Amino acid sequence: VWSHHVVNEASCVIHLPLLPSHSLSLSLVPDRVVFLPGAFQNLSLSQNETVQVEVSRIQSDTAYITLQFHTQHQNTTLANTRVRRSTTEFDPGLLSRLDPGQTAMALFLSTSEPVSGIGVILPYSSSDPVPGACNVNFDLDIDPNIYIHYNLYETTIRFALANLGYGRGELPPACSASSAQDSHWRLEYDVFQFFLPENDLSERSLFRALQAVADTEGMVSNGNKLQTLSSADQTVAVFSSIPGQGVIYSVIVRDPLLNTSASYVPVHTYACSFSSSLDGCYTLGKISTKVFFTISGLAGLFICFLGHRFFKCELFCMGFSFSAFFFFVLISRTTDLDYDLRLALCALIGVMGGVALVMGWWRFGSVMACVIVVGLMMGFLIASTVLFTPLGDLDIFRHSDAVFWVTFCSIMITVPLVFIRWPREGNITTCGVVGAYAVVLGVNAYIYTSLSYITSAFTDVPFQGIDYILLTVWVVLGVSGIILQLLRERERPFFPPSPYLMWLQERERRKTNVLDPSHHFPPLPNRFLSRLRQLTRRSEPAGEHTPLLL
Repeated sequence: VWSHHVVNEASCVIHLPLLPSHSLSLSLVPDRVVFLPGAFQNLSLSQNETVQVEVSRIQSDTAYITLQFHTQHQNTTLANTRVRRSTTEFDPGLLSRLDPGQTAMALFLSTSEPVSGIGVILPYSSSDPVPGACNVNFDLDIDPNIYIHYNLYETTIRFALANLGYGRGELPPACSASSAQDSHWRLEYDVFQFFLPENDLSERSLFRALQAVADTEGMVSNGNKLQTLSSADQTVAVFSSIPGQGVIYSVIVRDPLLNTSASYVPVHTYACSFSSSLDGCYTLGKISTKVFFTISGLAGLFICFLGHRFFKCELFCMGFSFSAFFFFVLISRTTDLDYDLRLALCALIGVMGGVALVMGWWRFGSVMACVIVVGLMMGFLIASTVLFTPLGDLDIFRHSDAVFWVTFCSIMITVPLVFIRWPREGNITTCGVVGAYAVVLGVNAYIYTSLSYITSAFTDVPFQGIDYILLTVWVVLGVSGIILQLLRERERPFFPPSPYLMWLQERERRKTNVLDPSHHFPPLPNRFLSRLRQLTRRSEPAGEHTPLLL
């Protein structure tokens, strides 16, 4: 890919043959750039510059064209004229209908800051659907753009309905037509996703990926189809955000009757900001997050190898994890609190949950109740892992929330039922698996890994080299911890007794066993008052002492 700058010097026009799969040189004159259909081209603009984009060599069988221009993180504006019908985005696009006999046209590209990007003109025939031609929600009359919004947890894309294709000089089919096979209601929309390489925030990597998926054939071949929407569905799709991971989203509209298709303008996101110094793409990983998950990783390592031996510590960690996780999900869904405050509240609630679980076992001594809570933790992780695999990509799970959650809850509840039959083995297994996963989360605070998204529902993430390494670490740590604890605990009681019940038994024994010296001790209040009297009275001489005879 060559990079070209718009210059204001001698006029120079370069006409090159059409090579659809390669980047071509630009035709440059003052404030003018000539694009050829199907050719990807790099372009750099200076601050507050407007460039006239001329499209040439349009074939006679082309009914309309779309112009895409992509930058990594700078806004650019595309317009049909200098003053109206414009769109400003990182990935702006315009669709232009052609008049009979038209072989060239002009558009305008402008920016308020220095920018470099890649653009392409895509031609479509009269039988291809027209993306965004039945737009009622956005500003453009025909809007082929996908509008993306993200936060730390969710990424949402929206787009306008398409219309049936039509030829040059013809009137477009009515968008207000009833649901029928001869109207736009027969169109279907495939939502695609394409991942950039992990930990790669380079502009070059983004532009290379956009060249691979900018058109229909490229996205179908290289992308991952997430869902299919009908014209009666809402044109909205929601996905889990993956901060720091580049993702390209696209929508392919299909006409099942004519077997034709067209692509909306792809959009990309990293779920982070390139311009913000706080939570920016280059400063991901807050100090608070690193501290929190570093401590969690160390605690997980302890639980992995020593959890069952130190039962109270294990219960505290399990109660902490159970409470903190669900409270974090709850407040993230219902409030807009600052991240650090949210994390602090989750830590506080987690401590309370851990203490409550330990005190419940200390007071009531119900091992089974504790094992059920521990089993739910294990069941949650197993269910999340099963549905994180390609099994979770089945259409039956994507198209039905009820089926997904029934399957998830069934797996989650089955595990505690198994633990009731083998409580010690189940508890040790949970210590190994959950503790080792906490170590992986601790590593994720410093090195990105897709394994940290196992517990996120409906999350498609890339699985690359670092993920296989950490998956191996998880398995090795978990198996080692389980085997070590099973060998070490095989001669010991299944679970330690409740301290409170032991104290009650000891107190009852002291009351009834008159031979026990502790039976003759005065009550604690009497001993306390006696000690105070000794401090306030002067001791009297005891007189002569007679030594004891041996």
